[in-house]
Amino acid sequence: MCKRLRNKVAIVTGAGSSGPGWGNGKATAVLFSRQGAKVFAVDKNPAAVEETKAIIDHEGGECEVYKGDVSKSSDVNALVEQCVHVYGGIDILHNNVGIPSLGGAVQIGEEEWDRVTAVNLKSAFLTCKCVLPHMERQGSGAIVNVSSVASIRELGSPMIAYSVTKAGVNVLTKSIALQYASKNIRANCILLGLLHTPVIEQLKSLFDGDSDRMVETRSRQCPMGRMGDAWDAAHAALFLASDEARYITGIELIVDGGLSCRAS
Repeated sequence: MCKRLRNKVAIVTGAGSSGPGWGNGKATAVLFSRQGAKVFAVDKNPAAVEETKAIIDHEGGECEVYKGDVSKSSDVNALVEQCVHVYGGIDILHNNVGIPSLGGAVQIGEEEWDRVTAVNLKSAFLTCKCVLPHMERQGSGAIVNVSSVASIRELGSPMIAYSVTKAGVNVLTKSIALQYASKNIRANCILLGLLHTPVIEQLKSLFDGDSDRMVETRSRQCPMGRMGDAWDAAHAALFLASDEARYITGIELIVDGGLSCRAS
């Protein structure tokens, strides 16, 4: 089978996993490698990103890691320069970093608001800001930002900081898509629904700490009767990053098993 990202260089942020199993970034980094990309994997957690690299290495792929915080401009500048130094350019930027946060406008504290904004929105701004000049010089590029259905729908629990920051990612992506469309640089969003990944363990407080009940309840919310998983996110990212999507820019690709069709 033809490898859809052959000889492409892809930065994947949040390329580790927040716990045992497959997180979205980990699955995407591995899938990109399987499809021929040279992966520059970024994560704050050294052990997590090294685990992703070990999988890619074992499968015969090519992967370099950078352990840093993409909400800090100094780290972002350094990782982009390192990627260009190692691989000579950047064809794909996949922004996968994000954290959930519970609470409405009154309940959430200012410090938590700032933390979520920095991780979910500022990081995407910083990576795009640093990568775009390189893509512009080479005359091509694809940016795939991970957002959420929570940016366009209420999903049952107050998560104002998460929803607002993911809505910001949507607008950031569209703005970049329009500004750079004539320069052969595409930017698209993936709006994820309810996925069964390690990060949802951070939400089990809503279910009195009962992980099994959380999974059962979230699965019932989905029209397909089950949550998706990290590979559903990864395959959507692969399509938007590949040349198959060469005439697609500025879209919000919803990956939610039909959830947003009935959520109010």
